Amino acid sequence: MQKIIFRGCLLLISLVAADVYAVNGDTLISVAPTARSMGGVGVAAPQDAISAIFANPAAMCLGPFCPGSQSVFAGTYYRSTTKATVTTPGGTISATSEMELFIIPAVGITAPISNKLRFGFGAYGISGMGVDYRGVDFLGPDTGINTNLQIMKFAPNLAYLVTPNLSIGTSMDIVYGAVDLGQGPSHNYTIGGQFGAIYRMGPVSLGVNYTTPEKVTYHRLADLDGDNKLDTVALESPQSVATGIAFMPNQSFLVEADVKWINWADAAGYKEFDWQNQFVYAVGAQYKHTSGLSLRAGYNYAKAPVKIHDDFDPAGFTNIQGKSVPNVSYEYIRMIGFPAIQEHHVTAGIGYKFTKTFELHLGYMHAFKHKITETSGPFSFTSEMTGDTFEFGLIWNYPRIMGW
Repeated sequence: MQKIIFRGCLLLISLVAADVYAVNGDTLISVAPTARSMGGVGVAAPQDAISAIFANPAAMCLGPFCPGSQSVFAGTYYRSTTKATVTTPGGTISATSEMELFIIPAVGITAPISNKLRFGFGAYGISGMGVDYRGVDFLGPDTGINTNLQIMKFAPNLAYLVTPNLSIGTSMDIVYGAVDLGQGPSHNYTIGGQFGAIYRMGPVSLGVNYTTPEKVTYHRLADLDGDNKLDTVALESPQSVATGIAFMPNQSFLVEADVKWINWADAAGYKEFDWQNQFVYAVGAQYKHTSGLSLRAGYNYAKAPVKIHDDFDPAGFTNIQGKSVPNVSYEYIRMIGFPAIQEHHVTAGIGYKFTKTFELHLGYMHAFKHKITETSGPFSFTSEMTGDTFEFGLIWNYPRIMGW
């Protein structure tokens, strides 16, 4: 019975551990190399169509691509090193996860509908993580962890220019999630939204963005409580509020600072695993030379949301979405199954505008090594993680196409 419950917990953690690579809990700091190489900023002054759809849909009317059209194709290569150490009355076992590489795609477009109304569309991966400790029996036979979840968003967008200095916008998020624990993928959809505004005062831009909660319900996934019935599990991407301020004294220089609040503590799935809310702090700068060369750098910090439960009761139980789970299994899965623990990140990037139409951009992000440990009596759980991303982006710009 306990083994059945334990396997059910592994299923739930595979859902919750959606995108550890994303660095702020399981949320991407940004999409594509332009914004990511500036520390993930973009609420006040996104620099391309895909960054605008991700960070603030209102930017469609005030971005550097206006008043024309733009299409963006980008990809991110992520490599992480994740290690775990577990101590039990039977001894200590350490291992390195075998799942290290992820490829994350992103595409975005924007085009005018009228002189005040613009349309955009984005499709991008926001999740693609997993830990692979198959064959590593930390707690005894058949207790290795292998998780894999992929989540994508499809986001049609509308933005309206209220005045020459004020833009508002909204995106509808169509969220697709798929999970695979070696028995074939299970998948489902949900719908959410984003709402944003940007106001310019000379060289200064102020931006705000709100993202709604987005809950995906996975039906008939696994028998969590051993009653020979496949149970339903819910995972909710939390609501978030972000604000930013950007300063652009001329066409060459841009600096921006953003703050984002992520409500993990009230999101289904995350609240059962006792994640705390996050404040994300990001700062980035960009310099554009008249030759077409762009240089970027940034920094991003957020305290890891995983709470430490020292001195938990090894003989007790915890309720996870209506299922009673032994505390040792619960803490093992919570600490080892999804090490969403990265905090400090530095970024850099370069771009070049070959023609008025075509641009190429490259970016790099390094997440510094971070480790957490939880101890209670003879039990101890330690996770350690570091990672790097390499991004590329291709941008095509088009002149105004409808005479406005």
